[in-house]
Amino acid sequence: MKKDLGVKPYLFPMPTYMIGTYNEDGSADAMMMAWGGICAEDMVALNIDETHKTAENIRRTGAFTLAVPGEDTLAESDYLGIVSANRQPDKLKRAGLTAVKSGRVNAPVIEEYPLTLECTVEEIQTQPYGLRVLGRIVNVLADESVLDEKGAVDAGKLRAFVFDQMQNGYYSIGGKAGTAWKSGVPIMKK
Repeated sequence: MKKDLGVKPYLFPMPTYMIGTYNEDGSADAMMMAWGGICAEDMVALNIDETHKTAENIRRTGAFTLAVPGEDTLAESDYLGIVSANRQPDKLKRAGLTAVKSGRVNAPVIEEYPLTLECTVEEIQTQPYGLRVLGRIVNVLADESVLDEKGAVDAGKLRAFVFDQMQNGYYSIGGKAGTAWKSGVPIMKK
């Protein structure tokens, strides 16, 4: 039997992403977020609070990077989600992560994250429920360590983790469970 839990933002899994931006003094900043993702072939949507330093940085620079953290950087990534750059402007440096300038957008690329989307701001929507940033992907950078023999990103090699806001946990993403647009084909033949 199912129990009524009321209104809760309970979807699982929630991906974890790192938003990279530049502060007004040119220093790199990063913030971990889970409320966002791909919204079109070349677009991402970020849902963040207006009070975040990242929101201010995105408005000012018109660009950001969106990276996928791996299990090897879980502690550093969590720290970047806990601490606000409004209070700790050098938080990326304190986390021991290395930022380099993107070659395509006015935002940092964090070297320790193996997959990074370089994005320009397409639209910023101020909604009653928060700030929504729509970004256009202008390039994807991938470390060779996460590529397969054909040069495509191998999700298993990313060692990404997801967020569980029901229990405040992070969970490893396991191995491949099926093949999209093929696993369900046998049912079509019934």
